[in-house]
Amino acid sequence: MKRIGNLYARIAEPENLRLAFLKAVRGKRGKAEVLSYRGSLDANLQLLRSQLLSGRLDVGHYHFFTVYDPKERIICAASFPERVLHHAIMNVCEPVLERYAIHDSYACRTGKGMHAAVLRAQAFARKYPWHLKLDIRKYFDSIDHQKLMELLVRRIKDAEVLRAVGGILETYETDPGRGLPIGNLLSQHLANFYLGHLDHHVKEVLRTKGYVRYMDDFVLWGAEKGELRERLDDIRLFLRESLGLVLKDNVQLNRSSSGLPFLGYRIFPDRLALGPRARRRFSIRMRGYEQEYIAGAWSEPVLARHTEALLSYVCFADSLGFRKQTIARFSLIS
Repeated sequence: MKRIGNLYARIAEPENLRLAFLKAVRGKRGKAEVLSYRGSLDANLQLLRSQLLSGRLDVGHYHFFTVYDPKERIICAASFPERVLHHAIMNVCEPVLERYAIHDSYACRTGKGMHAAVLRAQAFARKYPWHLKLDIRKYFDSIDHQKLMELLVRRIKDAEVLRAVGGILETYETDPGRGLPIGNLLSQHLANFYLGHLDHHVKEVLRTKGYVRYMDDFVLWGAEKGELRERLDDIRLFLRESLGLVLKDNVQLNRSSSGLPFLGYRIFPDRLALGPRARRRFSIRMRGYEQEYIAGAWSEPVLARHTEALLSYVCFADSLGFRKQTIARFSLIS
């Protein structure tokens, strides 16, 4: 594949920086750091442009916090000026990474969201009698900076872009030379790109027709159990030797008719069910939303907006009975 160059100047263009700001501000317009940045928008964008042109980026200002949904994770959020920078880089570099992506990679891509991945998985479940579900142990923490840069060099020949990305990588590590911060736009795209190397191995070397990956959760389908067991051994070796990654122990090799737990759903050839964790999260969040409304923190329109977003997830599954039973317990939002 042809390497792409002449990218860095486009990243620093004023029009691109302004577009990056507009993307970074979505959903955050009322936050103090956003209001402060917007108050001197032209000056701040000019400062970012000067940093880009001089090669002296001010990066590494992170805010850490913990979330517990669905499991405990430490989120590392970059400062707002850095988020603008990340968007500016991805505005230009995302099409380059997109050219490398296979059809059945579904995270961080336009039109390739969670529901698209679930529907594709169900299509394969109808076609193949066996599935093999795998995911990576501590994926973001395990990504090797040097290996990631080597993969980027194969796609991008602009030295200034590579130097900028490398500088951002150096600001965070969980072990020496390893780790991407969960919660940043650039991290999401780079993490998805990193496993693109696995995608091409599975599709082109193993010649697997039934395959779907959503970030570090991925599934292979096949006609024979033994065939998938052989591919498991190959993938385990490839991940360790080529990407420095280790599979989790919870390998699932099962019949498609038994249901595939994937992205919060249980996927059968003929129906979609909510997984047990998704059911619990739905109930807990509904209770929390009601409490926000009772306490006066949320108006009815705010409550409706949050509830609608939550329902869009569970409504995708065959969950009418569960939804009615759960919502009936909440008198204010029934």
